[in-house]
Amino acid sequence: MNKKNITVWGARFKQKTSDLFQNSGTSIDIDKRLYNEDIKASIIHVKMLSKQKIISIKNAKNIIEGLKKIHKEIKNNKFKFQKKYEDIHLNIEKRLFEIIGKDAGYMHTARSRNDQVITDFKLWMLTATKEIIFEINSLIKTIIIKTNKNLNVIMPGLTHLKNAQPIYFSHYLLACVEMFNRDKKRFISNLDNLYENPLGVAALSGTSYKIDRFYTTKHLGFKKPTNNSIDTVSDRDFALDFLSSSAICSLHISRISEELIIWNSDAFKMINLSDKILTGSSIMPQKKNPDPLELLRGKSGTSFGNLNAMLTILKGLPLSYFKDMQDDKEIVFNTFDNIKKCIKILNEVIRNIKPNKIRMLNLAGEGFTTATDFADYLVQKKKISFRNAYKLSAKLVDYAEGKKKRLDQLKIEELKKIKSDLGIEALKVLNVTNSVNSKRSFGGTSLYNVKKMLKKYKKEFNA
Repeated sequence: MNKKNITVWGARFKQKTSDLFQNSGTSIDIDKRLYNEDIKASIIHVKMLSKQKIISIKNAKNIIEGLKKIHKEIKNNKFKFQKKYEDIHLNIEKRLFEIIGKDAGYMHTARSRNDQVITDFKLWMLTATKEIIFEINSLIKTIIIKTNKNLNVIMPGLTHLKNAQPIYFSHYLLACVEMFNRDKKRFISNLDNLYENPLGVAALSGTSYKIDRFYTTKHLGFKKPTNNSIDTVSDRDFALDFLSSSAICSLHISRISEELIIWNSDAFKMINLSDKILTGSSIMPQKKNPDPLELLRGKSGTSFGNLNAMLTILKGLPLSYFKDMQDDKEIVFNTFDNIKKCIKILNEVIRNIKPNKIRMLNLAGEGFTTATDFADYLVQKKKISFRNAYKLSAKLVDYAEGKKKRLDQLKIEELKKIKSDLGIEALKVLNVTNSVNSKRSFGGTSLYNVKKMLKKYKKEFNA
C-alpha cells in the first residue's frame, strides 16, 4: 500500500476501482476471523526468510514486532478493519506499513495471497475440526451416561412408524453412539489433508527463492508440505471434506430430533422433556413445544445447502486460483458455527430426556410385536421351515386380533388351535422381555449385548 492508498496490486491501474465492485469484492467482514492464523503464518514465513538469508535479520525482527503489535490491537478491539483494503491479509499489511514503515514491504517476499489464504484457512480449519471432534465426544459421553441409567427400559422398535419388535431403549441410544462415532471418525480423517502445508507454492508455480517449506511446515504445526503448486492453490477438497462431514452429522442430528419429536407427541407419549428444553405458545396456555428439536431438524438444511453451494462453485473451475473461491470461507465458517451449536443443543436435549417407562413397555406389547419370535420358536423347536412357521404365526396374529388380545395374553389352549403339539413353554416366547433378551446375536438388542457394548464404549470414551 503506497502513500496514495492505492492497493498493493494496483501499480498498473490508471483508474480507481468502482465502489460497487469494491464493496462486492471485499471479504474483510468474513475473513477477519482469520487474523490469528494470518499473523502466525506471517511470523513463521518471515522467520524462514531470515533463516534462508532472503531478508535481513533486522527486517525480520521489525516485521515480527510489528505483527505482534497488530495481534494485540485486534485482540483488544483497537484495530480498524477497512473494506478498501479488501481482506485480512492486506488490512494487516497496511497497518504494518503504518507501524514499521518500508520494512513491511519485505514480508510478502516469496509468497502470494493464493498460498497465504489457503495456509490461514487450513490452520483455522485444523482448530475448528478439533473443536467439532471435542463436541461430538462430549455428546457421545452424554448418550453413554443416559444409556447406563436406562439399561432395562423396554420400548417398541418401529419400522414404517409401526410397532415391529420390542427393543431396549438402551440399545436405541447405543445406535446413536454408533452414528456419532462415525461422524467423529470422518472429522478425524479430514485432519490428514489439513495437515499438508500450502505455504510456499506462491501464486501457482512455486518460487525461485530458496525457501525452506519444511521449516514452515514444522513451525506451523503441519506434517508435510503439499506436493504440487498448481493443485495446492486449486484445492478446496479439505473444505468439501469438512462440509460433507458436517452435512452427514447434521443429517444424524435431524433424524434423531425427528424421532424424539414423535416420541414426545401426545400420540406416542414415550418420553418426557424437561421444561428447560421446551417453549410455550403465544395463544394456547397448555402447550409445551419441543422447539429446540425442531430447530435442530431445520438447521440441517443449512448444512446441506452450504455443501451444495461449495460443490457448485468448484465444479466449473479450471485448475489454479479464481475469485469464485473467495466464498469458501463464509460457507465453511457458517457451517462450523451451525454444526457446533447443533451438537451442543442436542447434548443438552439428551441430558433432559426421561423415558416414560410404563408407556414404553405397554406400547412394546402392542401390535403383536412378538409374532416373529413365535415363528422363530416353531423353526427352532418344531423343526419346520421358516415360511411355514411365518404362516402359522400370521394365523396366530389373526386369531389374537379377532379376540382383541395381545399375543402375551393368549392361553396355551388358544395356541394349540394353531398347532396342536405346542407346550406351555411356547407362551414364554410371546413375552416382550423374553423377546428382547433372546436377541443375543452380535449387535442384537439383548441386555447381555447392551451391557457388553456399553462397557466397551465407557472404556473407549472415558465415560
